[in-house]
Amino acid sequence: MALKNEARGRNIGISFEFFPPKSEEMEGQLWETVSKLQDWEPDFVSVTYGAGGTTKAPTLSTVTRFLAQTPLATASHLTCVGATKEETHQVIDTFRNAGVTHFVALRGDAPGGAGAPYAPHPGGYANAAELVAGLKEIGNFEISVSAYPEKHPESRDTAADIEMLKRKADNGADRALTQFFFDNDNFERYLERVRAAGISIPIVPGIMPIQNLTQLKRFAGACGTVIPAFLDERFSGFDDKPEERAKVAADVAAEQIEDLVRRGIDEFHLYTMNRAPLVSAVLENLGLSRRATKSAGAAA
Repeated sequence: MALKNEARGRNIGISFEFFPPKSEEMEGQLWETVSKLQDWEPDFVSVTYGAGGTTKAPTLSTVTRFLAQTPLATASHLTCVGATKEETHQVIDTFRNAGVTHFVALRGDAPGGAGAPYAPHPGGYANAAELVAGLKEIGNFEISVSAYPEKHPESRDTAADIEMLKRKADNGADRALTQFFFDNDNFERYLERVRAAGISIPIVPGIMPIQNLTQLKRFAGACGTVIPAFLDERFSGFDDKPEERAKVAADVAAEQIEDLVRRGIDEFHLYTMNRAPLVSAVLENLGLSRRATKSAGAAA
């Protein structure tokens, strides 16, 4: 589809999310992806982190390499589930000593996984708002937090989500990165409620380019994201046509961003799934520009 290129020439901010590789093959894929995507000069990138510190080591290794071998401002995700405050502080100190100055502060999922009941550690931070306050006491960190336009699965309603977001903002969060969504009208209504609640920090839409619609539906079900019927229509008939399917996916994500730009949004957080081609295709569709040459010291 032809886009109207509302983003062309606009000062659009982008950031990327990556996850630590779990195998040698995935390690190679990650750094090949980074070497390609860093030329889009994102405002920052983030690296995910597991509940209870279960992936602290691979996250630390990945973040350290980002800081040492790329020009990218790099944030580490940080959770507080399943840990005492002292244990969480030790993790923070470890990452700070590695050069991290920006954290994405999250409560984290229950150790039992999605759907399992959550219980705060008796000696730990009870939620992300408390974690933000703790980070601010420890150091002058840049702090991003999460937001949920379609409600966190465990929240009783959107009002409760917004109340928690306000606590995170009041405690010192600099921005909120949203769960991915596909209904821009719902996001706009959510943003209106957020502003009405007195929350002024940037609310950055999380954009998920669709690598695989079937897998996305399973993932969306666990995190409460609604998959609109129009996506089935757009992807219909392309199951065995990967090139055509990729073009549709790039169009869908670019169209969503274009529409949000028309609504006044100018920052976007892209979930890369550690893959470059689709993310680059989305940004190319938007008419954004990448650096002509790679920086010295780029990850290879």
